[in-house]
Amino acid sequence: MRYLDKLFAGVVTFAVIVSCVDESLLDYKVEKPENIAQFEYLNDYDILTSYVDRNASPHFKLGAGVSLSSYNEKGLVYSHISSNFDEITAGYAMKHGAIVQDNGTMNFSGVANFISAAKEVGVSIYGHTLTWHANQNANYLNSIIAPIEIPGTGGGPAWEALTEINFETDNEEHYLGNSNAEMSFVPRGDGRALKIANTEVRPNDWDCQFFVTFDPATEVGQQFRLTMDVRADADASYPTQAHTVPYAYKHWNFFGAISATTEWTTITVEATIADNTSGCTTIAFNLGATATNYYFDNISVEWLNPNGGGPTWDVVSENNFETDNANNYMGNSNAIINFTAPGTGAENNGRSLQIVNESVRANDWDCQFFFTFPEATELGQSYILEMDVKADANASVPTQAHTVPYAYKHWDFFGQVSFTNEWTHFIKEIVIADNTSGCTTIAFNLGATATTYYFDNIVLKWYNEEGGEQVIEMTPEEKKDTITAELDRWIAGMMETSKDYVKAWDVVNEPMDDGNPYELKTGVGNDNLPADHFFWQDYMGKDYAVQAFIMAANYGNTEDKLFINDYNLEYNIDKCKGLIAYVQYIESKGARVDGIGTQMHISTNSDKDKIVEMFQLLAATGKLIKISELDIGIGDGIKTAAATEEDLQTQAEMYKYVVEKYLELIPAAQQYGITVWSPLDSPAESSWRTGQPIGLWNEGYYRKPAYAGFADGLSGK
Repeated sequence: MRYLDKLFAGVVTFAVIVSCVDESLLDYKVEKPENIAQFEYLNDYDILTSYVDRNASPHFKLGAGVSLSSYNEKGLVYSHISSNFDEITAGYAMKHGAIVQDNGTMNFSGVANFISAAKEVGVSIYGHTLTWHANQNANYLNSIIAPIEIPGTGGGPAWEALTEINFETDNEEHYLGNSNAEMSFVPRGDGRALKIANTEVRPNDWDCQFFVTFDPATEVGQQFRLTMDVRADADASYPTQAHTVPYAYKHWNFFGAISATTEWTTITVEATIADNTSGCTTIAFNLGATATNYYFDNISVEWLNPNGGGPTWDVVSENNFETDNANNYMGNSNAIINFTAPGTGAENNGRSLQIVNESVRANDWDCQFFFTFPEATELGQSYILEMDVKADANASVPTQAHTVPYAYKHWDFFGQVSFTNEWTHFIKEIVIADNTSGCTTIAFNLGATATTYYFDNIVLKWYNEEGGEQVIEMTPEEKKDTITAELDRWIAGMMETSKDYVKAWDVVNEPMDDGNPYELKTGVGNDNLPADHFFWQDYMGKDYAVQAFIMAANYGNTEDKLFINDYNLEYNIDKCKGLIAYVQYIESKGARVDGIGTQMHISTNSDKDKIVEMFQLLAATGKLIKISELDIGIGDGIKTAAATEEDLQTQAEMYKYVVEKYLELIPAAQQYGITVWSPLDSPAESSWRTGQPIGLWNEGYYRKPAYAGFADGLSGK
């Protein structure tokens, strides 16, 4: 099988990977070239691996980018790649986005089959990639650091602000004026107010308009309230119109006429929404009837939420143990935690949490179960703890107050909990005092009785004076800890599946910023990130790569080769230098970086002098150097149909040049190898270098002059 490399005739349909970001090279048809004769010399070439000088470059690996699914089919792609290459790299299917599901579970079945297929023919696998910002399951990653939203159970009605504008910043998101409304700012006390000049009396009062917007749109029957501070240089009365959006008039009266005098006045007006003011998001103030300067400050638009206020008992933490989600409970080392069988929970519903304390402990707290909640208690707050409990032997269990698990604060939180061999419903209300304030954890001390304890339907509520929803944001440190733990879990899972066969890894991919090549990429400030983008460094900081390399070393094999990888290093020499400096930083923090990968998605008009300079800089690091994703286009993106014989020969020369310079400038001991990212030309349907003749073979698996150039570069002939 490793010697299959024939010319294929007729019409065939294939699927091959060519993209770093999209593994699907789609189905395509192939027609035999019109003139084969000019390329007959290519038939005399042997399989590609035969041109590697194993004596001169004993560690060199000739690699190819592949589609995992196509390779696993063990068809034409499998035969072709296995015949011509030593190593394969999955274009997409070993990345976070392909493995991690929306609920956080990881599916490695495709990877396991990939390893098995490669192992059959002795082709090694280069792992790609452990830590990247793209091709991530960003939905899942964002969900684990999202604010905790605790819905209120509803109480009395409450006014909720839809728009609040105090003009202390230049944020104009919720207001604007038409061309006759000349807006500026003036000092007011310690802050400032908005000034709108109407320089003349207009034919229509709406010829000078000021708009205030809010969201969502009004609905019939709702009650709205407008509050604001107003004045003018001359006494003036101006109407308010209802607009669906600015300039989209719906009704002449929204909140009535506003009277402004030369002194600041606070205006408060309520309105009930009718048909003629429903579906609106804008109040238009018509200022054109009086030529004067108008002033506005502290504008607030509110609606009366019938379920938005009043005191309520709101759930802050609960668990019925029907899933394995353990984000709000844990046990110490003496608390052996498991679950009972379905149908054995309280009232014979579902399952319950089972905790075994094997012996009577010296202290009852030597066996502890912790139940946590997200926001710390405050003095004077009221809490209710409810749960169903039982035990195999009668027991009385104290509850301690901890600031966090293991951080003891007070010996009594919710009193004693009595356990019997029958399910009992426990409920206790308390008021937070000094000795239980600042706590997020209830600790159950189980050590006094050697028995099995059972917990079900734990619910902790607090008395919310204002009612309504609570939104609890994670702190930056909490987000960092959560994301670091998730990276650790992901790398551990991939290594556990792959380490018996995969011995080299792209650990950190594309870290450096193109515009600031000595700095890391970031997603901060970008509100239009692709759906699969998640920047680990934005939460873990500059040391995200340090942690990634340490994790890869810990979970992998001691002999594994661990790489950092980036693109455009031959185009932007400062980016190459920035990457090298970052490698030095990573190692200064105690991590091991074995190699540097350069992608080299280049073209025939790429600067050869910069290619040489890049190789020289990389060689000087002493690291293993890998061309990780080599493909070469023609000119400025010439398509396959437009490529001439001269273009193809120029491409062949550039392939030869790159390979020769790699072998010449990178010392043999540092030569990890070269991976051809797109062995075949890119189909018109591909998202990667669409329809470009970038491969060593065309789409019909015919060798191109590029094949000869690459082979000659390897052999030195």
